[in-house]
Amino acid sequence: MSHVPHALADEFPDHAEALSRLKSDDAHAARLFDEYHEVNRLVHRGETDVEPMSDPHLTELRKRRMALKDEVYALLKARGDAAVG
Repeated sequence: MSHVPHALADEFPDHAEALSRLKSDDAHAARLFDEYHEVNRLVHRGETDVEPMSDPHLTELRKRRMALKDEVYALLKARGDAAVG
């Protein structure tokens, strides 16, 4: 399987260990990660026309992906695992 861009490890390369700890320690974070992965996969499939979709639908998926990424960053920051600013 080819690499899907925007994986959380790619988005937060300096926080790979923190992401792993967060996923194993926090059930809410694990659910966020799973949802992010699924939405990201759908965006990738839509962008590459593997699974064609309307532009508005793709835009909504991108917005959801960004919101999930922001939530993950907030969790990292709350745990002191992300640089402020």
